[in-house]
Amino acid sequence: MSGHSKWATTKRHKAAVDAKRGKLFSLLSKELTIAAREGGGDPEFNPRLRSCMAKAKTANMPADNVTRAIRKGTGDIPGVVIEEMVFEGFGPGGIGVIVEVTTDNKNRAISEVRSVFSKHGGNLAAAGTLAFSFRRRGQFFIAKRAVAEARLLEVALENGAEDIGEEGDQFEVLCPFESFYALGQALEKAQIPCESAQIAHVPTGIVEIGDESTAAKALHLLEKLEELEDVTNVYGNV
Repeated sequence: MSGHSKWATTKRHKAAVDAKRGKLFSLLSKELTIAAREGGGDPEFNPRLRSCMAKAKTANMPADNVTRAIRKGTGDIPGVVIEEMVFEGFGPGGIGVIVEVTTDNKNRAISEVRSVFSKHGGNLAAAGTLAFSFRRRGQFFIAKRAVAEARLLEVALENGAEDIGEEGDQFEVLCPFESFYALGQALEKAQIPCESAQIAHVPTGIVEIGDESTAAKALHLLEKLEELEDVTNVYGNV
């Protein structure tokens, strides 16, 4: 009987891992398609695509899947229409939340995001409500072991970076949205490898939650949003 239970547990674990991998591959495919559609299919001149390809490699995504997703973006092969959507809302404690979605079914995405907000103490807001709470900026993460700080400062500040900080074992470089591609190319030319490069919604300020129960509810909302199939990024100012 114990053996049966162990096997059942193993099957459940494998199913969970497979489901997680399936969602990751699906999201990566959509990101690759959109990145190629916006900036072209050559990663040398498209930092967003280059970053997506690096993530796909780390996730062991099959090379054929990567190529197919890119070719959909460049129009070389037909595919379903994939759209990017951004939702704004509020969560427990008055935190601001921005949800980025990449989907081939707008109605499904809207319904699922609205449902999660409703079930977990939040509510959707009109577009532009959080315009002053978040700023759309280019965001690069670079491993500290990959470059000397002085060298990174020199290259980044000369090519449009506004802020350079530290996040654990990484440097975080922020720039205006308009400078994202130019800065990405400059880092590439200087042979400074980026572990991640994206356009992010960066909070302009932080909302502090004083009690543990409300804080737990706010984090739970963010986690549930991240679990949705079409959600690519969730930003909160908590």
